[in-house]
Amino acid sequence: MIEQAVEDLTPVVGTRPACRAVGVAHATIYRRRTPPAPRPKRTRKPPARALPPQERQAVLDVLHSERFLDHSPASVVATLLDEERYLASERTMYRILATAGESRERRNQLVHPSYAKPELLAERPNELWSWDITKLLGPRKWTYYYLYVILDIFSRYVVGWTIQYRESARVAEQVIAQAIAQQVIAPGQLTVHADRGSSMTSKPVAFLLADLGVTKTHSRPYTSTDNPYSEAQFRTRKYRPDFPDRFGSIVDARRFGETFFPWFNHEHKHSGIGYMTPAVMHSGRAEQIRDRRARVLAAAYEAHPERFVRGVPQPPELPTAAWINAPRKEVPAH
Repeated sequence: MIEQAVEDLTPVVGTRPACRAVGVAHATIYRRRTPPAPRPKRTRKPPARALPPQERQAVLDVLHSERFLDHSPASVVATLLDEERYLASERTMYRILATAGESRERRNQLVHPSYAKPELLAERPNELWSWDITKLLGPRKWTYYYLYVILDIFSRYVVGWTIQYRESARVAEQVIAQAIAQQVIAPGQLTVHADRGSSMTSKPVAFLLADLGVTKTHSRPYTSTDNPYSEAQFRTRKYRPDFPDRFGSIVDARRFGETFFPWFNHEHKHSGIGYMTPAVMHSGRAEQIRDRRARVLAAAYEAHPERFVRGVPQPPELPTAAWINAPRKEVPAH
């Protein structure tokens, strides 16, 4: 359209004024009127120092040999030099491989499997647990105690915890077994989720869960968002006012746990569960308490309706499900 407008105006005012009138550079119009002729492709002559074809083939044969099939060119050059042989430089070997269409990773390397994103749903207590281990700083540098915590995803209730001197699969096995027994978990009822730490993926824990009919799942490597509930619980503990920078002894650490976890389960009102305590959600009393809150708010509205411009206030809704990596809803195509 622009070119046509320029062509229509050119006989009247000239090319350059026409270009200024429609807002296009005159060089563009001139170039499109007389496009440059394509340049002929030049064949580059090989330099005098290039290897002749027979020597290039000899290098390629060595790289294809069973001995060097999975070695990098740098490794091949170094090995041949140790044997007092020199065929070509590392860069020349790469050029020969590129010409043959073989410029790829040659080393024999472990191929890591692709890990699927876990998508886990809990719609009631004791359906999905998350557990993890974190370090607590001891009295001196490089001294630690290890905190094991098992958390119910739906209710946020801590069903088991312990603090020990070291991370151990046997300790994890005992803590999980005790929590399952205390919560009276039936076979096929529970899924236990964890990251890929050595204790989490250990055979004792795997055998225990299999024997009890419990499904186990794991986070993807280096993906903390696959275990968000345990991470959030650790953060709550870390930012408590009475949480020290270091513990003087394991007794001090366990004494803190004996105070913190009852508070967390029975007093801490969690925003993710309608500001109920985890114990209330875990025991199934949340609906009853929410109804009681609603009655209090309704009475306040009846007494002073002018104070509530949006009508009768309601307490926060209770969750009906808790997800780890909820699947994305596909937007229908228009």
